[in-house]
Amino acid sequence: MEPRDVKQMKSLALAYMGDAVYEVYVREHLIDAGQVKPNHLHQEAVTFVSGKAQADIILHWLEEGILTGDEERIARRGRNAKSGSIPKNTSVQAYRYSTAFEALIGYHHLAGNQDRLTELLQKAIHFIEGRKT
Repeated sequence: MEPRDVKQMKSLALAYMGDAVYEVYVREHLIDAGQVKPNHLHQEAVTFVSGKAQADIILHWLEEGILTGDEERIARRGRNAKSGSIPKNTSVQAYRYSTAFEALIGYHHLAGNQDRLTELLQKAIHFIEGRKT
């Protein structure tokens, strides 16, 4: 198997992987927090993984200067990626920024940047949890 050049991968492929990585991270976080009722787990998970929540996270990171220049470029590519469809329950802008968030997460996962990936995932969780209070 050839080594993959993550920087050359299509943004939607990065976002596809990032969506899965973030979903698993959120599920583990909720289970570790002691939440076990399936219906409640799903409702709680949606507050973290919705397109609007992901868009809010990446916009916050961009405003606060949390991302490196390379990360901003990856996010920009994700935001500008042309997908075939936009989900019904989100705006075009939220969808584009959520794709940027997912592309960034997917990039770090596929590149093996585990420390930075964990740092960003933790920041995402803290940001969403901070909005709930």
